[in-house]
Amino acid sequence: MFGYHELSEFSTKIGKFSIRVEKNGNFYRYVRENGGRKEKNIFTGSGRLIINPVEPVNLPKEITNFLQIKFDKKFMAEPKSSTEVYLTFPIEIAIFVAAKRSVGLIDVFSLNKPKFTLYGDPRTGIICRYWESELYTDVPEVDKYREGVMKLRITNSDDDWVDVSSIVLDVYGMKIYYDDEMVYSAASMNVTSPKVAETRFIERPLRDKMKKALELYVARRIAVTGSKFVMEWGL
Repeated sequence: MFGYHELSEFSTKIGKFSIRVEKNGNFYRYVRENGGRKEKNIFTGSGRLIINPVEPVNLPKEITNFLQIKFDKKFMAEPKSSTEVYLTFPIEIAIFVAAKRSVGLIDVFSLNKPKFTLYGDPRTGIICRYWESELYTDVPEVDKYREGVMKLRITNSDDDWVDVSSIVLDVYGMKIYYDDEMVYSAASMNVTSPKVAETRFIERPLRDKMKKALELYVARRIAVTGSKFVMEWGL
């Protein structure tokens, strides 16, 4: 269901949400229903609908651009080592309309109820979208409309053993890919001391034929100044 679709009489169901597009005179009407109802009129002559997984920081409104994933168990890394693990992350689903080489955002929704947490000092810390995940040695099976799979490379550059219990990422640098089976992203975490690490997203799909999802901050023409983040308040 992710990808491009013709506007004319489009209809689908994603989880608990029913989505359709109706022709109404010289415009289209987008309708999403789940108990409540959301409508938006679309004026276009030859546009197409795009359904994409997007960065999980847009609901219920733009509160933060940071994501914290808490591991179900601490990860203990030996000195001067590097390894790769898999974890899950929440996704949101965006509906776009594309016409005349431009893209407009129609709607954003999610099958997950968003949770938030504070990373760092109460006065100077940052609010993060919060998610909990197990760590996997192989790609886990997930509901692709609810969560994605993240490949995480953890490097311990310190001379001591280090415990890692979570990762904080700047989602403005997130690159999301998808295919018929899964939603995917990749990231790295370089631990420089027992309490400090640098994190960033990696622009690399898991499989060659995966499609790159439209980045919501690009669609909104938001200027991005950087993609890395330094965890200074503990791991």
